[in-house]
Amino acid sequence: MHMKDTFGREITYLRLSVTERCNLRCRYCMPEEGICKKRHEDMLTEDEMIMAVQAAAELGFKKLRVTGGEPMVKRNILSICERSAKVPGIDELCMTTNATLLGDGMAKKLKEAGVKRLNISLDTLDPKKYAWITRRGSLKEALEGIEAALEAGFDKIKLNAVLIGGFNNDEIRNLAELTLKYPVDMRFIEMMPMLEDAEFGKEAYLPYSRVLEELPELEPSGNDREGVARLYKLPGALGNVGLISPVSEHFCQSCDRLRLTADGKLKPCLHSQAEYPIKGLTLEQMKEQFIAAINGKPQWHGELSFSEHSHAARRMNQIGG
Repeated sequence: MHMKDTFGREITYLRLSVTERCNLRCRYCMPEEGICKKRHEDMLTEDEMIMAVQAAAELGFKKLRVTGGEPMVKRNILSICERSAKVPGIDELCMTTNATLLGDGMAKKLKEAGVKRLNISLDTLDPKKYAWITRRGSLKEALEGIEAALEAGFDKIKLNAVLIGGFNNDEIRNLAELTLKYPVDMRFIEMMPMLEDAEFGKEAYLPYSRVLEELPELEPSGNDREGVARLYKLPGALGNVGLISPVSEHFCQSCDRLRLTADGKLKPCLHSQAEYPIKGLTLEQMKEQFIAAINGKPQWHGELSFSEHSHAARRMNQIGG
């Protein structure tokens, strides 16, 4: 069984946020003071998360990405991953993380729990800039986490940098050249204008084409797309350079995903206010909400720019990165 939305898109990918909390406070994602902590009973329990994954799988979802906040701050993260990976129909379990908590054997344990792929946030290779953008993070810990993930032997590690004018546009080459040293993909993502945020001015919103200007030697990769990323390669590189353009050239026409927030709301679109609650429901009721959310997917997310902000009404950490 495969669910299609009203525009004929096959929906097979669920992004499950397991927590709104994070050990960092990235400026484009969370406020400095952290989050307004919700009551424990308002958040999905582990059993509800697994039931939601079952509901999705029974409707033809194949891929599950565990996100947050930072999923690794969740005490029961290994159990959530292990149980999710065993749900019949889920072919691929991935995780997005900042990597700072992957040391001390955690990367290996995640792999043993059934996580196949990791996407790791890495916006800069400058320790001072890393501390500034994350407000409290250590680049050394992040790089150690990436090394631990490589040692653990994950299928394909993707490093994600949010492209921010005036912050890391002078590091495009350094970041891309990580693909010469390691078997990783380095992906540059246009910054999305989420909630009103005075942190970044208009110059921060760079189009993906800036990467092509900085790296004229990039060649289109053999398979030129993977999901939402256009793929290129530096000559002699071990991995690809991916360019993701949610703002300048959206990819809504091929969107195959739903998001489930840690407080149990299905979001048919990252930038829409529409939410379908599933907390406290039975498996069959959850499936009904999944179908409603799929049918509620908009054709596109609407204009996004410095002056046209997202209508999501949540910060990224409250949706799932």
